[in-house]
Amino acid sequence: MTTLQEQYQHLEDTIRAYNPAANFEQIHAAFDFAVSAHEGQFRKDGSPFVTHPLAVAQIVAEELHLDSESIIAALLHDTIEDTAATHADIARLFSPTIADLVEGVSKLTRVQYTSKEEEQMENLRKMLMAMAKDIRVILVKISDRLHNMRTMEYQTPEKQKQKSFETMEIYAPIAHRLGMQKMKWELEDLSLKYLDPVGYREITEVLEEKAAEYEGFMAGVQEQISDRLQEAGVDGIVYGRLKHPYSIYRKMYAQNKRINDVFDLIAFRVIVDTLADCYNVLGIIHDLYHPVLGRFKDYIGTPKPNMYQSLHTTVVGAGGIPFEVQIRTREMHEVAEYGVAAHWKYKQGGQGAGDEKNYEWVRRLLENQEGADAEDFIHSLKVDMFADEVFVFTPLGDVINLPAGATPIDFAYTIHSAVGNHMVAAKVNGRIVQFDYKLKNGDVVEVETSQSAHGPSRDWIKIARSSNARSKIRQWFKRERRDENIVNGRASFEAEVKRCGVSPKELTNEDTLPQVLKKLSYNTLDDLYAAIGYGGVTALKVVGRLREEINQIIRQHQGAAAEQPTEQQPKPAAEPRRAHGEQGIIVEGLSNCLVKFSKCCTPVPGDDIVGFITRGYGVSVHRTDCPNAAPERRRPEEAGRWIKVSWADKTNPFYQTTLEVIAKDRPDLMVDISTVISSTKTQFRGLNARVTPDGSVLVTMNVSVTDAGQLRTVMRRLDQISGVMKVSRPAG
Repeated sequence: MTTLQEQYQHLEDTIRAYNPAANFEQIHAAFDFAVSAHEGQFRKDGSPFVTHPLAVAQIVAEELHLDSESIIAALLHDTIEDTAATHADIARLFSPTIADLVEGVSKLTRVQYTSKEEEQMENLRKMLMAMAKDIRVILVKISDRLHNMRTMEYQTPEKQKQKSFETMEIYAPIAHRLGMQKMKWELEDLSLKYLDPVGYREITEVLEEKAAEYEGFMAGVQEQISDRLQEAGVDGIVYGRLKHPYSIYRKMYAQNKRINDVFDLIAFRVIVDTLADCYNVLGIIHDLYHPVLGRFKDYIGTPKPNMYQSLHTTVVGAGGIPFEVQIRTREMHEVAEYGVAAHWKYKQGGQGAGDEKNYEWVRRLLENQEGADAEDFIHSLKVDMFADEVFVFTPLGDVINLPAGATPIDFAYTIHSAVGNHMVAAKVNGRIVQFDYKLKNGDVVEVETSQSAHGPSRDWIKIARSSNARSKIRQWFKRERRDENIVNGRASFEAEVKRCGVSPKELTNEDTLPQVLKKLSYNTLDDLYAAIGYGGVTALKVVGRLREEINQIIRQHQGAAAEQPTEQQPKPAAEPRRAHGEQGIIVEGLSNCLVKFSKCCTPVPGDDIVGFITRGYGVSVHRTDCPNAAPERRRPEEAGRWIKVSWADKTNPFYQTTLEVIAKDRPDLMVDISTVISSTKTQFRGLNARVTPDGSVLVTMNVSVTDAGQLRTVMRRLDQISGVMKVSRPAG
């Protein structure tokens, strides 16, 4: 076990190897400050807490070769969040720039939020704002997350899954968007280890077996390519590797394959000196091996938005074994491995100086999400940063990069908002297509516009894949259809309030209205209605934020009812509602009888229900819309066995019910469904998915919910998932 001083000395040695001009005096002062600030704090494994910032600084230095300010920020990155140190203290002792870096990496722990999603959104928004000013914020943050994932075995299983899911959904895509492939792969593999330990173990075990099996094959291919390069006079480095576990895992689920059915497990890299050599080597590879049609990609001629450049080709070697070859220059390789960190200039007087124009997309992302609610912000962030992209062309040959699954609507708004707003038709490769057509790599897209166009449809917001397009469509509705938005927004708001058992007038009277508007950050009620109408916020979110005020009105109702004279409220012979009931159900005229919920319609609190007296099994409770309980299907001789039932004031904590989702088959569909179930705090009890004859997917889920309100929320959120055509509760 190395001591703290030995770990720090290792850090200094690492920095000195690549940046001897670093400010070692200030770095040491930051180390001393961190040791003092974190004194008495320990990690889950029992080690002093300061070992974590020290390890993060080691990653920043060893893997990213960043400047002195970045290393100091890494050493101090938890001081504002977890100790008494403030932004002003760090600015005074070190520099305002370092204090801003630390503040950018820290979380917003001192603010209360209405939901976990809103807290996550604000943390991300703040981090992205700091990142737009100084890209080093995100480099330190990713290094911080990488060390946390490397030491995740000491956390509880719940924390492991939560952090791994967040890493997979947010930090790995950001690392990809910044071109940091090496870190991205490690983050994905570590996340998979905790999200699906069985799948991860299966893949790693197979890879270990394949490594021994393919060892001779890989050495032979490497020697063949090296010899041919030498004959052609090309100076290059050749090496092979097995693909990393998560890339295989994704391929297995995207293509519905088992591990043994995934053949192209091997990838070779050829690193050369010049651009011309890249294309020379491509010819050599295609001469040596048989290329697979449709598996060649030129990311040199058309670089990815994260600056990645390389030639990719898949070929078939001896014994029919396919493998991928990536060809790039040394500079391209640096960018491919380390992304923006490869461009960071640490030699300019020890000060960082990034090329900020490369990070304009961060500012655009923030602008597109201005005013968005938490759920939409996080969804859009994943889409905008996710690994899958599609490259299409304008009729003039310009390359346009869009997220996978993009439509002509996304293309039009990427060109200009005026093009999208006036679009009347779209052509792909010279043929008219529908607006929901999914664009493919290499498509030539042409948009037809008209000044007399009515403008975008509200359905376009659901069809558009990119946050840029959805934001511009919302802006149009916000600007052009305010009166219509107010009417629609008011109807949605009042309907949601009534579901809570409160009159909208009570919530918007002159006494409560100022408090409501202040809490929601709107100047007038019409502004609130307009925001709901154009899709800037949902009525469900608004009512969720007003839960405290609604509960207060409900308590006033209950208090008023309790104070009324008894003669005005004569007590009925039998109470229609009791505090308790068997399984949360009150059966009219019966007490202490056995109650069970029918499996054909699985009712939950809030559903309209009816009871049926069974022979020997008590009362079976059905939803009133269940076909088995329909009046026309009831037998005359059983008329007396149908009985009135109602929900008690106190019900069970959870009720099981069944949902059916019909969706278009696509990669990550089940991931999106699981995300909705998790984010709505709903519990899975069973899951079955199968492909129907028409190519759709039918997903049947058994879930546990508290009441019909939660179930409606789950169904609404499921219905918003891309590709979902229908969400229903089976009955009968």
